[in-house]
Amino acid sequence: QVQLVESGGGLVQPGGSLRLSCAASGSIFRPHVMGWYRQAPGKQRELVATISSSGSTNYKDSVKDRFTISRDNAKNTVYLQMNSLKPEDMAVYYCRLSGLGRNYWGQGTQVTVSS
Repeated sequence: QVQLVESGGGLVQPGGSLRLSCAASGSIFRPHVMGWYRQAPGKQRELVATISSSGSTNYKDSVKDRFTISRDNAKNTVYLQMNSLKPEDMAVYYCRLSGLGRNYWGQGTQVTVSS
């Protein structure tokens, strides 16, 4: 089993920044992909950004120039630096670890963008 614990969400004004963290523990396997997804009220969960265990990244087009995903393999932690936040970025952000046919999710962290 793999456990994922997110942190770093909160309330921020439009144009502000937040950094989300997701710490993985347990029987972590490789190769795998870690990623951030988000779900706004009444909407489907959507991919925000992913990073493979080798460091390859992928982003949703609308966040590509504002968000940066990174990872610290020694700490089994993935980060999402979010800059220039917009009201439409407001959602619950979930961390995911997937690979070898397995799929794990964190409990989610709320990001609220409001003045």
